[in-house]
Amino acid sequence: MDGRRAEERHGRGDPGAGRARGLPRRGGGVALSTLTDLLAEHTKLSGAAVDHLQLVVAEWQLLSDLSFADFLMWVPLDDTTFLCVAQARPTTAPTAHPEDVVGSTVRVDEHPQLRRAMAESRICREEDPRWHLGVPVRREAIPVRRHDTVIAVLSRNTNLAVPRVPSPLEISYLGGAADLCQMISDGTFPTTEPSPDVHTSPRVGDGLIRLDSSGAVVFASPNALSAYHRMGHASDLVGVHLAPLTRSLIGDPFDATEVAQRIRSALDGQPSMRIEAESRRGAAVLFRALPLRPRGSAAGALVLCRDVTEVRRRDRALMSKDATIREIHHRVKNNLQTVAALLRLQSRRTSSEEAREALAESVRRVTSIALVHETLSMSVDERVDLDDVVDKVIPMMSDVAATDSKVVVRREGPFGIVPAELATPLVMVLTELVQNAFEHAYAPGQHGEVVVQAERSAKWLDVVISDDGRGLPPGFSLERTDRLGLQIVRTLVESELRGSLSLRRRPRGGTEAVLRVPLRARR
Repeated sequence: MDGRRAEERHGRGDPGAGRARGLPRRGGGVALSTLTDLLAEHTKLSGAAVDHLQLVVAEWQLLSDLSFADFLMWVPLDDTTFLCVAQARPTTAPTAHPEDVVGSTVRVDEHPQLRRAMAESRICREEDPRWHLGVPVRREAIPVRRHDTVIAVLSRNTNLAVPRVPSPLEISYLGGAADLCQMISDGTFPTTEPSPDVHTSPRVGDGLIRLDSSGAVVFASPNALSAYHRMGHASDLVGVHLAPLTRSLIGDPFDATEVAQRIRSALDGQPSMRIEAESRRGAAVLFRALPLRPRGSAAGALVLCRDVTEVRRRDRALMSKDATIREIHHRVKNNLQTVAALLRLQSRRTSSEEAREALAESVRRVTSIALVHETLSMSVDERVDLDDVVDKVIPMMSDVAATDSKVVVRREGPFGIVPAELATPLVMVLTELVQNAFEHAYAPGQHGEVVVQAERSAKWLDVVISDDGRGLPPGFSLERTDRLGLQIVRTLVESELRGSLSLRRRPRGGTEAVLRVPLRARR
């Protein structure tokens, strides 16, 4: 395939590539399945293993485009059957699977390389192509390793119906794909830190540069050459050391140093997030550098680049909207803090002890809501790292608790990343339950500890908030309680989180609030 034509195909592939999609099931109807849904239903993988497979799926459009091949992710159901849980199609070549494979199963005798790849922890390739829907397809099985365990297998299926004359572009693409697939088998790709930010990163068709271990360019695609020409480099890139060249083209000295450092870091084996920089001529370009270290040996790096000059001009209007939303969150937070201050002032002027307690409870609740708004104002994505949010919000509860309280809060276990629609009510529930422990589990001046323990799987987020206080009163019922805080919690759990909540006595004394929230997509 002609090099420029291969790049121009970028963006024309299946818009659902890289995600699990709906499959017609027996008996009619369509089941809309996601990767997490299928793993939760059919496997016992840990939450960390599921997160790793999601990282693979987030990155594998890059692998598919470099390989000119479809990628299928398979997990074993038993010793004889594998289930397909995700699928990606290339944007650089014809697909080998026009049909949707997600949710289907295959027997080991039909695809023996899957079991071999898991058992032998190595890439296995069929000797002869097989025919699929009238198309010759070559299949390879790539084990997905996490630490020392193979948790899934990728099938790389190449459509051989369209003959291609090997070109420098194709050879460079396939070489990069081979290195990255070996790194998946090694367990060194993808990495979790730093976050690759693949959803907004340059893609293969945007522009690709292959560097040798010294940092010199051995191949640059046509679109990559165009991006560098737009930045002000008029000649060819092959043989040029990319880091110092890129640094000389970027106008801002700090951005120039950062881009050059990330390219050098990739050569040293360190992955990096994408970074945007503006050249001296005003062209805006996105960069991302990926290290190539198959079997632990330095093999250079891949640099993806994309000219986003025109896109940035259109994005300026949207950026103003984002700024407005953040400003609204800040103003809501400030207004709530003002309300809390007024309630606090009113409580000081009230002679009734009952009224003062009610106003103090309102102050704590309003302050908690203000903290949530402050935290959410920092998020610009629909997915929220709940560990960061909880670590900021929960310790602040001690500041809004009673002044004579000597109770500390401690978190155990990861909450992980959740959609924003779950993050807001979940943080509110956690703060209310911690407040409830502060207010009702301990006598004034009593020492104690509240532990917020989280455990996450592919299907559930389980949270236990335990205290070592006085325990539940006799005859307590969560359904019949008249405490406003617990009524708020029940409403949020049932209507927003669609989960379950129970309060029970601890065997060693104290109380446990047990919260279970489903993580599967809402229907």
